[in-house]
Amino acid sequence: MSSACCGATRPKASIKRNAKKRRSKSRADASLKGMVHIPGGTFRMGTNDAEGFPDDGEGPIRSVTIKPFYMDMCAVTNAQFSKFAKATRYKTEAELFGWSFVFHLFISKENANNISQTVADTPWWWAVEDASWHQPEGAQSHIKTRWNHPVIHISWNDAMAYCEWSGKRLPTEAEWERAARGGQEDLRYTWGNELTPGNQHLCNIWQGTFPEVNTKEDGYTGTAPVTSFAPNPYNLYNISGNVWEWCQDWFSPDYHINGSNQNPTGPPTGQARVMRGGSYLCHESYCNRYRVAARSANTPDSSTGNLGFRCARDA
Repeated sequence: MSSACCGATRPKASIKRNAKKRRSKSRADASLKGMVHIPGGTFRMGTNDAEGFPDDGEGPIRSVTIKPFYMDMCAVTNAQFSKFAKATRYKTEAELFGWSFVFHLFISKENANNISQTVADTPWWWAVEDASWHQPEGAQSHIKTRWNHPVIHISWNDAMAYCEWSGKRLPTEAEWERAARGGQEDLRYTWGNELTPGNQHLCNIWQGTFPEVNTKEDGYTGTAPVTSFAPNPYNLYNISGNVWEWCQDWFSPDYHINGSNQNPTGPPTGQARVMRGGSYLCHESYCNRYRVAARSANTPDSSTGNLGFRCARDA
């Protein structure tokens, strides 16, 4: 599995708290509100870009055909997830484990005294007690000013539970890239081949010296409201940067080479699920995975302060 500045994986030895109280059978009526139609067809998926990460399986470029589908215009927000949690009494895995990964610069002095572990390869990720979607930086933090920000600290399993309740599903990786490209071919980013055309920032990523100094030239240090930047040609907001987004597929760096190119769904089994889009922590010096073909992965029970999702639905 790939390793990136933007990811941290929950140790296998972690133990959940009160797991038996986790789910509810409640379910909302399916709705297309806030979704856009993504046309089916054939597109060029992947990249041979020299800036890519071959070990991630970004290439080679191949022709992929998919059916039309619907996709959320925006990542699922704190407000939307709050309705789900209240309606179903759902507890996320971060809540059940009792902790989640928080970026070190966001941790208060009080919470810094209760850090149980950091990540050896990415020491900027700290395991913070009681960090979860409604307490993003741990105890005493809140989302009162972030209702229109993407929900974070969401595991793949959490995202799937929300999708089930809402009558939707997670997009496949091929669907995600089809939607992100907005009908455009062979571009490095969702908007073109230049990161900041005319010195304009078009997504929420890191500026400055990672991981210590963020000059926030794009206006944000952490998450941004889900409609902060201009949408792509399919009217999808923040499909690059802001938060990583879960996809349905199991991750593999090479399954696609010999796999189907007709509505591909990835390998049948695996250890980690695909994440796409990059996040506010991505930086060209270390993890330029805000490129449209870039990919990463994490285990289905992992959660971090820059990991969320958006939903899809069959047309």
